[in-house]
Amino acid sequence: MAKTVYQRNQKVWVESVGAWAIIEKIVPIWAKGFDEPVRVTYDVGLGREFLAHELKPEDRMDPQEGGVLSNWRVLRARNKWQQESDCLHHPFPGTYPVVVTDPNDWGGWRTPGAEYDRDPRKIEFQAKLIAAAPRLHALSREIMTLVGDHPEDAPPALLALAQKAAAIERELHETPAAGTVEG
Repeated sequence: MAKTVYQRNQKVWVESVGAWAIIEKIVPIWAKGFDEPVRVTYDVGLGREFLAHELKPEDRMDPQEGGVLSNWRVLRARNKWQQESDCLHHPFPGTYPVVVTDPNDWGGWRTPGAEYDRDPRKIEFQAKLIAAAPRLHALSREIMTLVGDHPEDAPPALLALAQKAAAIERELHETPAAGTVEG
């Protein structure tokens, strides 16, 4: 069964035309005897309807292109607000984790000093998890591809994992409607 990949009013790149467009209408194609659409097309106002694989969302980044996500790593920053002797209970006294997402060691995630001091093991775990996110994302995409290539051969547990991964992938690429706040 087909699921929608894009939302109405979402900006997409139409590869075959080489232009940006806005999805004006989602067109499900139904077949007798099925509870869900068998195919979904998108009307972007260019004279014909397009399938999902012919479109790319505005903000989608391909991790393979230029290694966009390959630079994520945990660095140690010097703890300016406490002496090393004052924080011997920290996993790495005198430092705190900083996740950088750029080859030049900047951009990424940092934590306030007071929060790190309150629960340093939790913050250390968060830093490692964030730095591992691109690899976990690649792993989930491999699972989805494996199951997508041979859905009839996939064990039910693997099929369920692929469906969960696909739902998370859709969330990653969703464009929130104007005026909404995520929290």
